[in-house]
Amino acid sequence: MTSPTTKQRKPNILVTGAAGSLAQQVIKRLQKTCNLVAVDARTQVPLGDDIPSYCMDLNHRLLEDLFRRYKFDGVIHLGRIRSSQLTRMRRYNANVLGTQNLLDLSQKYGVRRVIVLSTYHVYGAMAYNPALITESAPLKSAGLSADLIDSVELENLASIYLWRYPELNISILRPCNIVGPGVRNTVSSLLASQRAPVLAGFSPMMQFIHIDDMADAIALAYKKPVRGIFNVAPGDWVAYQRALQLCGCTRIPVPSIPPLLPRLILRTLGLRRFPAYLMGFFKYPVVIDGREFENEFGFTAKRPLKEIFHFYKNNKTPL
Repeated sequence: MTSPTTKQRKPNILVTGAAGSLAQQVIKRLQKTCNLVAVDARTQVPLGDDIPSYCMDLNHRLLEDLFRRYKFDGVIHLGRIRSSQLTRMRRYNANVLGTQNLLDLSQKYGVRRVIVLSTYHVYGAMAYNPALITESAPLKSAGLSADLIDSVELENLASIYLWRYPELNISILRPCNIVGPGVRNTVSSLLASQRAPVLAGFSPMMQFIHIDDMADAIALAYKKPVRGIFNVAPGDWVAYQRALQLCGCTRIPVPSIPPLLPRLILRTLGLRRFPAYLMGFFKYPVVIDGREFENEFGFTAKRPLKEIFHFYKNNKTPL
């Protein structure tokens, strides 16, 4: 018979990528109902006396000490290194080998819930993508850009563990563009800029999810242990150039051919960011279908595009 003390015990959860703004929003949502432990490979994040925080690579042998000490019930893996960070080999070691070590330890120490944050970029940007991409669509980005290989391999690895170890209850989340206060990815930087480059002749449909909504989605997913792969996106989208216009950006047309010309022009204009590996996503629409996640977890995005664009219009920063 289970004692009252056991019933009331808060679950112990490991959150990776704790220095990121999304992870910190997730921590705020779970800290009252869970005992959290934060890990980040970049820095030790001060989160108060109630939340132990560690600066630690996921490949480090001391990670196992945390599993022994805290006896985690769940893992929320938000520590994926973006393609604009680190060298390709270091990124592969962090994203793929680090995730493998994390999942191995989760299986070894009896973790019962794992959330893995992926990205919609794994689908790849192509001219013939379907209007709404479902979770069953093939992951084509590895064949289109070497800089996205580690993102696809991280997903493939997590999928293997999802089916091999059902007791882990793994959910893989593929969000659209995460934007909002504190977000520092490429798309957010473009929306926040006074001047933003666009590829001449292209204005693909794009989806944006507010960081608060994404944090809500992760918290919801953790609380309901449903295995599977889920797109996370609101049911609306907008053309990229229209989004820039609504954010008050001056659009700078950039020729897309030859491939080296955009980088030369951007350097001349003094603009720092328009990564080559994302070029296809500024040409072709990659619109994902988030209805399965909404139906399974009862999720509804609360921050509309109007609110997102209003924030960027009133908070401009140099690109």
